[in-house]
Amino acid sequence: MTAADFGSGSGGWTIPLAKKLDDGEVFAIDIQEEPLSALGGRARLEGISNIRKVVADVEARIGELKESSCDLVLMTDLLFEVENKKAVFQEAERVLKRGGKVLVVDWLPEASLGPKDGRVSSEEVKEIAKNLKFRLEKEFKAGDYHYGLVFAKS
Repeated sequence: MTAADFGSGSGGWTIPLAKKLDDGEVFAIDIQEEPLSALGGRARLEGISNIRKVVADVEARIGELKESSCDLVLMTDLLFEVENKKAVFQEAERVLKRGGKVLVVDWLPEASLGPKDGRVSSEEVKEIAKNLKFRLEKEFKAGDYHYGLVFAKS
């Protein structure tokens, strides 16, 4: 399996996923080099060698990822930070294989903790995904402050 963690930061989701993918690879993609550097150090300490760090803007084409090359794209605590949410989904659509999955976990608009600006409702995310021919497979509560959505590329 090949996975891409859009907006990976220092690897809160990347590290556990890389540990699960013995024969796979995880692309950790972030616009900032500093958290990726921290991720690299943490991966070395834990003996993880299947993570590829990529400094890139997920709202644009990620040159290191080929078309239809990924089985999974993670978007965790990401969409509230980006201006062009549709562009992020377009890039996920480009890099995913047919039937590939997108996992979205983001802040509930009404959550009492977390960022105040930029939050996007699950309904808005579902509409963006639907317009790009993603199929909603699962919707779930991801703790007290987040929602979760799983989409498949049609």
